[in-house]
This record gives sequence, structure tokens and C-alpha cells, in this order.
Amino acid sequence: MNDQPVKAKAPAKSARRRARELALQGIYQWRLTGGDADLIEKQIREDKGMGRYDVEFFSGLLHGVLIHHANLETALTPHLDRELAELSPVEFAVLLLGAFELSHHPETPYRVVINEAVELAKTFGGTDGHKFVNGVLDKLGVQLRAVELGSK
Repeated sequence: MNDQPVKAKAPAKSARRRARELALQGIYQWRLTGGDADLIEKQIREDKGMGRYDVEFFSGLLHGVLIHHANLETALTPHLDRELAELSPVEFAVLLLGAFELSHHPETPYRVVINEAVELAKTFGGTDGHKFVNGVLDKLGVQLRAVELGSK
């Protein structure tokens, strides 16, 4: 008899979560290089082994964030405890992505947007970056989704 514990297989990521991860990668790349959105998208799409992802959602997130980044930065700034330039590239990218979803994807529930952003920050960011992301997006969410939250 084998006494070794059976390791549970991690559940597969949803196509939308994977799309968010890829969009985050593109926003991160843009933040560091200032590259063109179409070129960044092409590079990401050509990468082999990307797994299953929602292509349209990925493209919409990437292009939407990069098109609206100035407005998103303006919306985020009052909720930050430091300057945008002082944020890590991962925190910056996660916050832009979360702010875009909160403002442009009302069909995605507030709690889902926050949870997805926190998970991205936990996976790709620094040790406590997810707490910072949670706090900032929660404040922004209250502002942008007051009707959904019942004026919390």
C-alpha cells in the first residue's frame, strides 16, 4: 500500500483569467518599453504555449487599457499613497487593468474585478502588493460602482 499523499491537481484557469494574465503581460511590457499596442499583442499571440484564453477579451483589455491609460491614471491617483512613478511595474499594470474593468466592463461584478486583480498581484507582484491593489481598487470601485454597491 502506498502511503504517499495524493496531490490534488490545480484547477485549470478560466479562459478569462488567462486573458487577464496575458493583458497584464502586455501592459507590463508597454510600461517598460513604451511599445505599440498592436505589436505587443502580436508578440503575445505568437508566443507558443499560451494555453486556452479568451482572445477577444484579451485584445479588448490590452487595447482598452493602453488607449485609456491617461484617464485611468487620473482616476487612480487620488486613491494612491505614493506617486504613480513609484509603483512597481506589476502593481501599475494590475491597477490599470482593474481600473479599466471597473470603468468599462460593468457586466463584470465589482467583486470579481477586485478578486481577479488581487490574484494577479499575488501571482506576479511583490509580497504585499495584493493588499495595496485591493485597497486602491476597492476605493475606486466604490466611486465607480456606487449603484452596484448600493452607495456603500
